[in-house]
Amino acid sequence: MSQNMQNAAKIFNSGGNCCQSVLTVFAEKYGLDSKVALKIACGFGGGVRSGEICGVVSGAAMVIGLKYGNESLADTTAKALCGEKTKEFIRVFQEKHKSIVCRDLLGFDPSTEEGAARAKTDTVRPCDDLVASGIQLLEELGY
Repeated sequence: MSQNMQNAAKIFNSGGNCCQSVLTVFAEKYGLDSKVALKIACGFGGGVRSGEICGVVSGAAMVIGLKYGNESLADTTAKALCGEKTKEFIRVFQEKHKSIVCRDLLGFDPSTEEGAARAKTDTVRPCDDLVASGIQLLEELGY
């Protein structure tokens, strides 16, 4: 298990959501303060609190943006590259996990009261594996 995976697991097991766990591990490498990363990613847990896009995927997209994103609106080359790199991550993640939708990956909807309670139990921890998988994939892709 890589140092990034260990750090992400520590963040997640200390109460961070999936997106926070992924983004924060890479934030400072790309010039973003880790406290700011936690704040930015806070609303993205639980599939942006709707059971939709997985927080691991959202966090990875933010990491990709930090590395490849355009710094000016005129830089359409960087914007296009960032888009392609994001699609690459999504394609590989989806091939491995069959979805990028939080409720599909979990097998329940974390945006419901029942689902939110279930996601916090010690017996249901699919996000641990998804966070580790997302970190590993980012590392394999050179982040």
